[in-house]
Amino acid sequence: MQTLKLQRRALLGAGLATAFAPLARAADPYPSRPIKWLLPYLAATGPDNTARILAEAVGPLLGQPVVIENKGGAAGNIGARLAAKAPADGYTWVYSAAPMAANMRMYRQPGFDALKDFRHVMRLTSSDIVLIVHADSGIASVQALAAKLRAAPGKLEYASGGVGTPSHLGMELLLSALDARALHVPYKGASELVNAVLGRQVVFGTPILSVPYQQIKAGQLRALAVAGPRRNPMLAQVPTLAEAGVPGVELVSWGGVSVPAGTPDAVVERIRTAFRTALQQPRVVEALQAQGGGVDMLDGEDYVRGSTREMAFTEAMMKRVGLAPM
Repeated sequence: MQTLKLQRRALLGAGLATAFAPLARAADPYPSRPIKWLLPYLAATGPDNTARILAEAVGPLLGQPVVIENKGGAAGNIGARLAAKAPADGYTWVYSAAPMAANMRMYRQPGFDALKDFRHVMRLTSSDIVLIVHADSGIASVQALAAKLRAAPGKLEYASGGVGTPSHLGMELLLSALDARALHVPYKGASELVNAVLGRQVVFGTPILSVPYQQIKAGQLRALAVAGPRRNPMLAQVPTLAEAGVPGVELVSWGGVSVPAGTPDAVVERIRTAFRTALQQPRVVEALQAQGGGVDMLDGEDYVRGSTREMAFTEAMMKRVGLAPM
């Protein structure tokens, strides 16, 4: 009889342990295991460099490593689709840069909805877009490039990071403002764009500044203009497009962190707090500035409104240059 009682108690204890196991797991503080940060772009691109700087800073604040996973392709759509389908538990993030919003207009079926499928935690950084040529190209100004373009309509080649990316739409907007035509050569990302200009496979391009910044500093590439509303302090000698005689073309690329829709409020706030703390650290700010970027924080709804404005801007640019959704 005593043995039977002991067996019943053991079974009861096991049953209670099983019943309360989900509650114990739910009570685990977030995060309790490593976090995956999906990058919808290739390694060594501007977003990749930025995310690695931030992951290194945020990991210790969260007490868990933040592991970068590059999932480039289809102008960022492949990585965004994967993130949209991930569990809404805070253990999968996505680097939600400007192309994610732009793709809502560039593609008829991108495979995700940038507003419905994600909770946008916050915008983190921004970087100017810069017009570059090879340092030995013999082209020393925007107007000199414009003259060459007009002398050979549709002949000079420019590189982009892919159809529909800021480096593509921005360039088409610039060409429209210059009343000029060029041959578009799409690559798989900003790093390949820069390498194409460095290798003289193309004449010019408009990547985000963080990617070619070191080559510009080293004198391998020449920056003809930045496409922001004011000069970039990292390239104070380089004029804006407006100063170079091309008003009305202002382009800035930005990036942030988002999580799948349905992620709990407490988890979102934990992530946001960690990033806000990291972005106030001088060494993080300096690392971002060293590659031509800068801190540009927008929280929650403000970040969503920024994404919505990017969609409207993309639609307006497409109409202006005659591009239809793919």
